[in-house]
Amino acid sequence: MIIGNNIMRLILFFDLPVETASQRREYQKFHKQLIYNGFDMLQYSVYVRYCSNITAAEKYENKMMSLKPEDGDIRILRVTENQYKNMYILLGKKTKRQDLENTDLVLEID
Repeated sequence: MIIGNNIMRLILFFDLPVETASQRREYQKFHKQLIYNGFDMLQYSVYVRYCSNITAAEKYENKMMSLKPEDGDIRILRVTENQYKNMYILLGKKTKRQDLENTDLVLEID
């Protein structure tokens, strides 16, 4: 059994309305739970979480589904660690956040 094949990432995309005070509270509550549950921001409204196996991935998928606010939508994509490592980042000028991240797969476009 090769453990590396079981490692995966959950990529969570969300689009939640923030037009009313109630919606803003729901957004803040959801965002706080994302962080509490180990998700890191990949870019605005896109978060990622490392999972050591499929059981852990399913646990966090179910957890985040149970926290979904009444309005808006959330998508969760499960990818293997190898698929995640093959992601390319295409950007113009580096942001401060990207300077802190691993830049091995960054392609700078002038």
